[in-house]
Amino acid sequence: MKPRQSAAGQTRLGQIGEDVLLQKLSGLLPIDHRVIAGSGGDAAIVASPNRGDLLVLKTDCVVEGIHFDRSSPAEAVGWKAMMRSLSDFAAVSGLPDFGLITLIVQRETELGWVTGVYRGLGRAARRFKVSIVGGETSSTPGPAAIAVSVVGHVERRRWVSRSGGKPGDDLFVTGRLGGSIRGKHLQFVPRIEESRWLTSRFRIAAMMDLSDGLGTDLPRLAQASEVGFTIDKAKIPLSRGVNATNAVSDGEDYELLFAISPQQSEHLTKCWFKKFPRVPLTKIGSLIRKSSRRKPQLHRGYDHFQ
Repeated sequence: MKPRQSAAGQTRLGQIGEDVLLQKLSGLLPIDHRVIAGSGGDAAIVASPNRGDLLVLKTDCVVEGIHFDRSSPAEAVGWKAMMRSLSDFAAVSGLPDFGLITLIVQRETELGWVTGVYRGLGRAARRFKVSIVGGETSSTPGPAAIAVSVVGHVERRRWVSRSGGKPGDDLFVTGRLGGSIRGKHLQFVPRIEESRWLTSRFRIAAMMDLSDGLGTDLPRLAQASEVGFTIDKAKIPLSRGVNATNAVSDGEDYELLFAISPQQSEHLTKCWFKKFPRVPLTKIGSLIRKSSRRKPQLHRGYDHFQ
């Protein structure tokens, strides 16, 4: 369907949404043969001089009024700013190495708030042995924003994209979903350890992190893999005090969603709970053949422009 235009004849971002916007923008930018996976995934994957590894590149940001409020603890804001990028490393089974931080704030911002943000950034970086090697600062008349760019690596044999799922694969999620607004989005720990364990022992067909909600991210994984999906909403693992609609659409869960062959599922489940007894792992459905007639209806998750 053709996007509606404004009275001035210009299409507004709110009329097309985030995914369509990214598709349009990526076509305007250069890309060469060294890029294995560019825009449209959780992180960029490019060739490395070390033939056994691939470079992983990711940038993300948090914006005041969207990802945090000024009443949010400053250290928690810094923690989240770093961990959002690192969650995408978990999505591709990557290991982060170096980070750059860009701080954009008003001139009237209190120094104590900024130093608190950087304490949170540093604590998060040390958790995953990331060296902060530079960045940028700028003033703005608008809300504060912190952007974090991270470079790391992943072994070729352990890299996982969104696009490897096949009909019949089982769908799993880690942790519990929903309820991010209660503070979970400021305290989460990316599932890097869990992701690395998975790819060291199993063939994960497709994987991503749940940043925009199951209702938005699961269709993205299915589209990338050119398959459909079916889920049992009654099996979605819920955070305390939320319902299935919250779990599907709240967003900012930062859990892993992945597909694996049913032949491996039982063994995976047994091994998982021995290794991670405090982290739930739940089969919520499966991938199926793509069909124009059978499209599961899910409440959509978060979209920055809708």
